[in-house]
Amino acid sequence: MMMRIKCAVALLAAAAPWLCAQEPTTTSTNPAAAIAGSKEDPVAVERGRKVFGTYCAGCHGVAGKGGPGAPDLVRSLLVLEDEKGILIAPVIRDGRPDKGMPKLNVTEPQISDIVAWLHVQTYAAGHRTTYEFKDVVTGDAEKGKAYFNSAGGCSSCHSATGDLAGVAAKLDPISLQSRWLQPRQTGRRGAGPHSAGSAPTATVTLPSGETFAGTIDHIDDFTISLRDSKNQFHSFTRNGDTPKVEVHDPLQTHTDMLRKYTDADIHNVTAYLVTLK
Repeated sequence: MMMRIKCAVALLAAAAPWLCAQEPTTTSTNPAAAIAGSKEDPVAVERGRKVFGTYCAGCHGVAGKGGPGAPDLVRSLLVLEDEKGILIAPVIRDGRPDKGMPKLNVTEPQISDIVAWLHVQTYAAGHRTTYEFKDVVTGDAEKGKAYFNSAGGCSSCHSATGDLAGVAAKLDPISLQSRWLQPRQTGRRGAGPHSAGSAPTATVTLPSGETFAGTIDHIDDFTISLRDSKNQFHSFTRNGDTPKVEVHDPLQTHTDMLRKYTDADIHNVTAYLVTLK
């Protein structure tokens, strides 16, 4: 058992620089769902949160996701592999003097509570359904409108009184933001303005001069396959520029703009779009 603990601790220390991460700023953990999924006692979890905040958060952060010189516990191998505190408890109880972690002056029940709280955090990190989305409408609608009609170039293809009229009544803010940033996506929350008729197409010209056109099924540097207007499947091997392939993507502008948007642009445009009801 001690060998297993030492191995897990060693792996944790080695992986620490790559394990630190932050939760998306638009989401927060849904405590009830995470606790239910992890099957931990809610009372013990709440006690553990307080004990962790008192004794551990100073180094590992209030969410257990690491700090200067302290590893991310939520995604650590030791915590992920733990069952009933078998791996975690000895580390809390004895400390890790060689790694700069002191022995904590806590009781056995407090250790159990910390373990319960950590189990909930690791469960939440591994199960996205335990996240609840918060309000993403944090931008300035007027600035978003100005960007839409000028620097963003959005108004060259879209209109607040045309294709986007009432769009905010069809999509919630999160779906709306996701859809205009990645318009080819179709989700369960309803279709967006680009959900139909926006698939990329291609024209393939063989050395003989024969051409094939249709909706792209797959394309990479070595092959291209497509379905023509009769839904017939065609596949071609590519060797450099042979055969000649011309791709037509009606959403290419959106793809190109992703590299240009600032965070402020994204928040402001979303704030403007949610006013189009």
